[in-house]
Amino acid sequence: MTKQHISFSELKTWAECPFKHKLQYIDKIKGFTGNVFTAFGTAIHSVCEHIAKGELDPIDYDEHFDLAFLYELKKLDDKPDNKMITQMRQQGREISPSVFPQLKEHFGKYEVFSTEEMLYVPIEELTYKWHLKGFIDLVIKTEDGKYHILDWKSCSWGWKAEKRSEKLVTYQLTLYKKFFCQKHNIDPSLVETHFGLLKRTAKENKVEIFRVTSGSRKTKSATKLLTDGCRTIKASNFVKNRKSCSRCDFNKTEHCP
Repeated sequence: MTKQHISFSELKTWAECPFKHKLQYIDKIKGFTGNVFTAFGTAIHSVCEHIAKGELDPIDYDEHFDLAFLYELKKLDDKPDNKMITQMRQQGREISPSVFPQLKEHFGKYEVFSTEEMLYVPIEELTYKWHLKGFIDLVIKTEDGKYHILDWKSCSWGWKAEKRSEKLVTYQLTLYKKFFCQKHNIDPSLVETHFGLLKRTAKENKVEIFRVTSGSRKTKSATKLLTDGCRTIKASNFVKNRKSCSRCDFNKTEHCP
């Protein structure tokens, strides 16, 4: 196998079902290719990136979102109806004005360290050369000298407590912190991790930023999942996880009868 990197989304797929991982990442069989919700998420991410960098005037929020959203919609195989598109355009308009105020409220005075920062960092725990590949939505630095990694997540009305602490959700930030620190040679004690929820249907608090702990014990557990996944993939050991079949795009298809 000539593969030399793994992304968190790939790792998450492997953790759900190694055989699904094989179909999607080794055999290159298309499963889920996106829908109106992922199109919305990509578009509102773009707005957040430009707002954080101070590159977008408030009067341009709506136009930027609309153009990005319509661009993403064109890529979809299944086109949503016009009513859904109209609703989501309005939801994007309602979220955008809250992004900058929430960043200021949560972090105080800050400077942007990077947006869409690419990670392609060696996984040092492995004896062979593989890398963790990913993109960090936003890294900011506050007056106390700390760095804050933030990952935007679009959703409907918010996240329940279980999802806020779910391993396969929060390990993304944990691993991003680990490899960000490795890339820049930064003490992990100076880095904190956060999710930013962009809520389409919430009546209020359209943007919510909350901290997720990523200490040494959690980092050790997340790293073990990462290295276990890499070793299993390299060994071509793709066992089916029957418990995840009901949520799989390949279930009861020619690829996984």
